[in-house]
Amino acid sequence: MKIEQIYTGCLAQGAYYVESEGEVAIIDPLREVEPYTKRAKEDNAKIKYILETHFHADFVSGHVTLSKETGAPIVYGPMANPSFEAIIAKDGQEFKLGKLTIKVLHTPGHTMESTTFLLKDETGKDHAIFSGDTLFLGDVGRPDLAQKAADMTKEELAGTLYDSLRSKIMPLADDVIVYPAHGAGSACGKNMMKETVDTLGNQKKMNYALRANMTREEFIAEVTDGLLPPPQYFPLNVKMNKEGYEDIDVVLERGTQGLSPDAFETAANDTGAVLLDVRHQDDFAKGHVPRSIFIGLGGSFAPWVGALIADVKQPILLIAPEGKEEETITRLSRVGFDGTLGYLKGGVEAWQNAGKELDSVESIDATTFKERLEQKVPVFDVRKEPEFLAEHVEDAALAPLDYLNDHLAEFPSEETFYVHCAGGYRSMIAASILKSRGIHNLVDVAGGFKAIKEAGIPVTDYVCPTTLK
Repeated sequence: MKIEQIYTGCLAQGAYYVESEGEVAIIDPLREVEPYTKRAKEDNAKIKYILETHFHADFVSGHVTLSKETGAPIVYGPMANPSFEAIIAKDGQEFKLGKLTIKVLHTPGHTMESTTFLLKDETGKDHAIFSGDTLFLGDVGRPDLAQKAADMTKEELAGTLYDSLRSKIMPLADDVIVYPAHGAGSACGKNMMKETVDTLGNQKKMNYALRANMTREEFIAEVTDGLLPPPQYFPLNVKMNKEGYEDIDVVLERGTQGLSPDAFETAANDTGAVLLDVRHQDDFAKGHVPRSIFIGLGGSFAPWVGALIADVKQPILLIAPEGKEEETITRLSRVGFDGTLGYLKGGVEAWQNAGKELDSVESIDATTFKERLEQKVPVFDVRKEPEFLAEHVEDAALAPLDYLNDHLAEFPSEETFYVHCAGGYRSMIAASILKSRGIHNLVDVAGGFKAIKEAGIPVTDYVCPTTLK
């Protein structure tokens, strides 16, 4: 028996490769399927099943392409209704994989088709669960994503999730291993641990949602408390996962067209494409194509694209480091953004050599920022609200990057203001968005709140985030 977790950090997503006696099951694969087919080939094995725990909202799964390439059937649990051919398994149905058995446990609540796959070893002993978004480490899946599709309130879905956990998962033995679909950083939950594998016994001790004496009402209240609105691209990813999508090879062929500066400019004017610059924030600050948006590959790239661009059908023109074009298009496709029309060949240097205008962002270090704070200048913190409430620069205003458009009227129209985040990545995204909206009277604080504290700038007293409700 082989179980391999294939974890993608920028999406905080875990796909799984399970092999026995030359037969393989792939669980919740990513859009690009070559890693799975290559892995099976190395084992001289055949992919027998593609198991989907539910219709994912935060990424586009590779199930359709993988099934097409391997002939393996796609398996969903009860209540799934995809537009393509798939096995819709019954609750309790079992699938043989070499000497192993995979049992379907229907665990609705996160979504109504949500299913946990229970892996039994060759002796029939329960070995592990692949819990999808039903059970995370430290949390459970948010119950508000499927409200419209399920025609249920988030409270009703949370109650359904309570029943699922207590009837299907909590009765399992403590030594059963939990393999979730996501870890810390995913927007599919709110309180996940940084670890990506655990035992069910430890989760029964650590996970607030699995308290033995918890009532249904308490569960509903705690699971629905503090839920932020989901990213706008989530329903669009669900639609793609449910109805199908273009092969990634087609997306890559279309997107990897190198465009001269003139052709790039013409395409931008003709299509209304977003000009997406994925270089490092320091390079963007020094010089960039006017009105381009910075979201660097070095951070949580795909989730920020999804949250800020939102419409997966939006045309995109890329400005990328040389050799990173295909990686960028692949990572965009993981969250459903298939509309890349090409990239700026030769990058910003070619743009400048063609005599075209460059824009820049003034970025200062924390020591300089400390000096300028003596003049009581406006400061905007673009971190998330819990980060801000825990500790922030005295008199700073909160303008979370996720909801920056809601705060545009708060930024001074003429007076110079300062923006910062935790480390410099999000503040440069914010700066690029503000400049694209015609707001240029800003200065970025390089190094963010970490550098600010190290420079001895006065901040509010620390409040532990776990105490903030």
